[in-house]
Amino acid sequence: MTPVRSLARAMLSGIFVVSGARNFANPGRLTPTAKPITDRVTPLLERAHPRIPTDTETLIRANSAVQLGAGLMLATGRFTRPAALVLAGTLIPVTLAGHPFWLNDDPAAKSNNQIHFLKNLGLFGGLLLAAADTEGKPGLRWRAGHRIGHSRRSVRRAVRTARREARIALRSAATARRLPG
Repeated sequence: MTPVRSLARAMLSGIFVVSGARNFANPGRLTPTAKPITDRVTPLLERAHPRIPTDTETLIRANSAVQLGAGLMLATGRFTRPAALVLAGTLIPVTLAGHPFWLNDDPAAKSNNQIHFLKNLGLFGGLLLAAADTEGKPGLRWRAGHRIGHSRRSVRRAVRTARREARIALRSAATARRLPG
């Protein structure tokens, strides 16, 4: 991994590690803000599995733990692409719950929430770039296409060789029939 990639990933993951640890330790301060979003998600979670906890504090802690873990993975260069995707996924409910500028009547609060919303949108874009980064190595799509092309060439070569050998065998058989015996 290049030093630029290492530094960029550490910088990108910093906010998730710090806020994940802080929010895991003290989820109560976020409960009033997160409650409208968790109330919408609760029926989906109950349909998915009845034993999944649906209380707001537990969901905040779960999201925080995921952010902390995935942030550390991104920072250390371990499973960076999946970690970036997971972080992008955790950023969606956080942004919707924490910065709904469209609901603010106060111009100062609206402006503040809009700035934080756009900041999170920028983080989301950075995470998508990190998720797409193959570190200069060919991606799966290219490798699969390259393997298919290689396989096609190998098959064509094998067919040509088989035809050539069949022609040689036919000539040998024709020559053998012409020889007096």
